[in-house]
Amino acid sequence: MDVSVWRGTAEGAFQTFQVPARDSQTILDVVAWIQQNLDPTLSYRFACRVGMCGSCAMTVNGQPRWTCRTHVKKALKNNKIQIAPLRSLPVIKDLAVDMDPFFDKWVRAEGVFHPSKTRRDKVEALAPQTAARQTADAGIECINCAVCYAACDVVAANPDYLGPAALNRAWTLVNDAKDGGYDKILEAVSDHGGCHNCHSMGNCARFCPNELSPMTSIAGLKRATVKSFFKRKA
Repeated sequence: MDVSVWRGTAEGAFQTFQVPARDSQTILDVVAWIQQNLDPTLSYRFACRVGMCGSCAMTVNGQPRWTCRTHVKKALKNNKIQIAPLRSLPVIKDLAVDMDPFFDKWVRAEGVFHPSKTRRDKVEALAPQTAARQTADAGIECINCAVCYAACDVVAANPDYLGPAALNRAWTLVNDAKDGGYDKILEAVSDHGGCHNCHSMGNCARFCPNELSPMTSIAGLKRATVKSFFKRKA
């Protein structure tokens, strides 16, 4: 089969390789075969190979995917495959992207835990059945693979937009009774590039490999920030 792979940085071109088809072959298997058998200079990133780390995410035939979980037979079009780096992130080399902008936005969204207790305070039991806890639980399986970030057309059009992953994380913390940064988080996600930039197109939910819905989380942030705004004005 014909496999076209992006070579270079932001300035580069696709290079086509002939790769033998195998049973139960994944896109990551294809990339590894090229690197091991045809061109040892091909750069890409992977770790676990079993869909746990998310580091192997690439663009396959125009769609962001975990390459370790994407089987060739499902992605093949006219016996051809095109593999490129994730969209909206700087390309380091070939298929490897710089994740710093992605994580910088995570920090800008206050997607870090804000302790409300010290180690000297008694640990309080929290009921998992509460509505807030269940809302938080619905978004906590994000593994920072940046597939939703690459799928988001708003991120592609607006470099300042925080993106679905960072905002999803912020929403889980807003609903976490242990987190003490409620107001700080809402202020951060209301700022320039925040949740109100989302157009609710849904690509983040469509492509999330863990079947999360960042769009739902962002909608929650929109409601919470509006309520907070009018509460301050009252």
